[in-house]
Amino acid sequence: MADETTAVVWDRALLDYDMGDHPLNPVRVELTMALARELGVLDRPGVQLITPRPAGDAELTRVHRPDYLDAVRQAPIDPFFLGWGLNTPDNPVFDGMHDSSARICGASIAAAEAVWHGVARRAVNVAGGLHHAMPARAAGFCVYNDPAVAIAWLLDHGAQRVAYIDVDVHHGDGVQAMFYDDPRVLTVSLHETPLALFPGTGFCDETGGPGAEGTAVNVPLPPGTGDAGWLRAYHAVVPSVVRAFAPEIIVSQCGADAHRLDPLADLKLSVDGQRAAYLAMRSLADELCEGRWVALGGGGYALVEVVPRAWTHLLAVATGRPLDPGTPTPKSWRRLAAERRPGVTVPETMTDGAEPPVEPWSPGTENDPVDRAVLAARLAVFPLHGLDPHDPRD
Repeated sequence: MADETTAVVWDRALLDYDMGDHPLNPVRVELTMALARELGVLDRPGVQLITPRPAGDAELTRVHRPDYLDAVRQAPIDPFFLGWGLNTPDNPVFDGMHDSSARICGASIAAAEAVWHGVARRAVNVAGGLHHAMPARAAGFCVYNDPAVAIAWLLDHGAQRVAYIDVDVHHGDGVQAMFYDDPRVLTVSLHETPLALFPGTGFCDETGGPGAEGTAVNVPLPPGTGDAGWLRAYHAVVPSVVRAFAPEIIVSQCGADAHRLDPLADLKLSVDGQRAAYLAMRSLADELCEGRWVALGGGGYALVEVVPRAWTHLLAVATGRPLDPGTPTPKSWRRLAAERRPGVTVPETMTDGAEPPVEPWSPGTENDPVDRAVLAARLAVFPLHGLDPHDPRD
């Protein structure tokens, strides 16, 4: 396997996951793939484009109840359908909802399969990352939980230790819930505090069920956290617990909604800070898993201004060479973005002009609300991994 071989899972049919006049507009995925293509990221040596198949019922019911699948199939043909979290403002029903949702799950399985079987060192499905869906309930714009479906596929095909890292601004509650009692899966989520933001879970004391203590790790951050604080929190918690867990493969949910322009949340990252996060996750996979990394999309509702640039950086990092942040966005892409979202300011470069600092965490700085959150997370989970929560070397 070539050192920089990357599978990019893509099919325009993935854009059919379309809830209509809704924040989760598939134009963000269309514009991501268009930007990556025009910048040459998808034409790099070692990039393999994979067309996914929809996940089958047997794969979906590894994490979802069969009667819930029946409900997802029934809801679009019944105008009065109620229940299962469907037909709500967050989760409106739409034609072909089961097939579209199953295809996104199939795309995440294809990414996991390519990496697990050694076809590629890394794999990306920017249409995935629907992390809020529960075993029998749609939630937070998510019908089926493709990260959980992909992780279950890995477990069924021999994986013994899977680390899931979620950097969406919202807690990765569905994935955590589905593997809360499974010691083979480590779920790590950095998110805005549940005191201020949906879904209201992801407190530090959520650390895993009986027999799986320490396999759920949560870092809830205060509103207003920017690049410096977010990256400090990441480096103070994530590498230590992931190293202690010693995974065979890392699956990441890379929601872009922690950005300062996102309309649905209150963190203040830049695209440059998000790029730094992708580099950190790739580095961790290189260190611990021989590079095995499956990267998925997620939230992100600044459809033109943020998501396409953030996920193009993700694709560039995954395919081997990070893009220079000062790279101009191609004029043809700017025209396409302006056509798709008239009136929106289209960014002209791949940077927000930020230079994310690396500020190591140290104990005794808990006057800062970010550092208090870091210490709380470390106190909750580090001892369960044999780590010292007060020692910055751990």
